[in-house]
Amino acid sequence: MPSPRETAILDTEELRAAFLLDELFISGEVGMIYTDLDRAVVGSAIPTAGPLELGNDDALKADFFCQRRELGILNLGEAGTVLVDGTTYSIGKHDCLYVGRGSREVSFASASSENPAVFYFVSYPAHAVHPTVKATRADANRVELGTRDEANERTIFQYVHENGIKSCQLVLGFTEFKQGSIWNTMPCHTHDRRSEVYCYFDVPAAHRVLHMMGQPQETRPLWVADRQVVLSPPWSIHCGCGTASYRFVWAMGGENQAFTDMDRVEIAELR
Repeated sequence: MPSPRETAILDTEELRAAFLLDELFISGEVGMIYTDLDRAVVGSAIPTAGPLELGNDDALKADFFCQRRELGILNLGEAGTVLVDGTTYSIGKHDCLYVGRGSREVSFASASSENPAVFYFVSYPAHAVHPTVKATRADANRVELGTRDEANERTIFQYVHENGIKSCQLVLGFTEFKQGSIWNTMPCHTHDRRSEVYCYFDVPAAHRVLHMMGQPQETRPLWVADRQVVLSPPWSIHCGCGTASYRFVWAMGGENQAFTDMDRVEIAELR
């Protein structure tokens, strides 16, 4: 991750290369990026011809992926299943599965090859073991925020959080908007105690989300398409507005799991 000083002088392509994962989702494959942002692994799995194994990578220096890690999975596509150590979990659209540290075998499958599941996942190192738990969209804790006048009326679906599915440091959920609202996380904030990863999805092909990042007085824009991911370091704001309706998955890891632990930035202070 570039520092704030380095980020301030990056051109557009350098900024996108440092903070945007724009080719993570590949049909028929598992894709993973290992970042130095709190050592998060960000990945996807789109099973088409058959099941896909999570596998392992030498960069982790582990015997299996979850040997020292926990994993949060959200299905952005159609119905599918996740197999964890012999137990099959049916995962529908917008359903979540938390996979605890120590789980040896993880694989993904779609109910239909023509309309596959699209599994998005984020993993952080874990120092404690928590059980693998599934939660449906109906199980999520819902938080209503924003107003119609400010064009940020939205519903936050919380899955893995301090009062929901238990984890070591992962916090995960997604946000969707009421009709006519386009602004996410506004007023914006930073939180020095943890980093965040945004995955934008259900963005129409001809549209984009303008994601704002950087220090509050030195902001930078990223134009983000469907199923692209933004890495947000602790010192950076993270907010955005869409040219059409969209959703996004938010995932955090760091010092605590308090959803409200943030340092708010007033709109008038932004530069």
